[in-house]
Amino acid sequence: MTKPMVQGFFDDATNTISYVVWDPSTDKAAIVDSLLDFDQASGRTSTQSADQLIAFVRDKGLTVEWIIDTHVHADHLTAAPYIKSQLGGRTGIGEHISTVQKVFARIFNEGQSFHTDGSQFDHLFKDGETYRIGTIEAKAIHTPGHTPACMSHLIGDALFVGDTIFMPDFGTARCDFPGGDAGTLFDSIQKLFSLPDETRVFLCHDYKAPGRDEFVWETTIGEEKAHNIHVKTGTTREAFIKMRTERDATLAMPKLILPSVQINMRAGNLPEPEDNGQRYMKLPINAL
Repeated sequence: MTKPMVQGFFDDATNTISYVVWDPSTDKAAIVDSLLDFDQASGRTSTQSADQLIAFVRDKGLTVEWIIDTHVHADHLTAAPYIKSQLGGRTGIGEHISTVQKVFARIFNEGQSFHTDGSQFDHLFKDGETYRIGTIEAKAIHTPGHTPACMSHLIGDALFVGDTIFMPDFGTARCDFPGGDAGTLFDSIQKLFSLPDETRVFLCHDYKAPGRDEFVWETTIGEEKAHNIHVKTGTTREAFIKMRTERDATLAMPKLILPSVQINMRAGNLPEPEDNGQRYMKLPINAL
């Protein structure tokens, strides 16, 4: 299987890793799970993280073909529109984004101008759809459970799993967001476990499990199957559902979930200005 080059960019504020993935034979690239900096206290956005990624792409002389979000993130804002304006490329997300948009359109009481068909994105990936990064074949794999619209992307031998699974010593993603389901996540992970053991796995987050000194965001399917503390080989579906449900009941909502979802379900575009020229985000009370 072809091996693309991969460069990760770690964000300390959100424990998010964004990636540049490229074909060394053509210098064609994809960007996965980009990040727009956001200060919740002031309501200010900035592009420092995205600019580092953009500078890397330009320094390497890469041509961006795709700007992919693995799902509607609840813990950081995507920088997809900004990166597209600087580097070109097509934005993409899984086709089940419409399910997430419909749920949150109700929560945020979005008006008729907000479309729930995913049309804010340039492309909606279908389960099993293949595409290319230069000469490297890539495949979109629907891996719901954390959210209904989660997609993992296999680019050559590199698998980008979003929040589906974490490092083996940290486990798996929560399933208590609207539309999430622990049993569905278990099934999605088994789908990934059918890939070759040597498949490289790149994570969207790392939270440095107890006893580990450094942040790490690359592992393999074989390592996950052998050592994942929540779902290694031999873990039953029933045991996983019980563990995940009990664990999720103890977790607080991510601190940026309300601003993140409002922006990310719009493909990273900010809400339209109101009649005073100011843009606003909503803060629904007791909704989550």
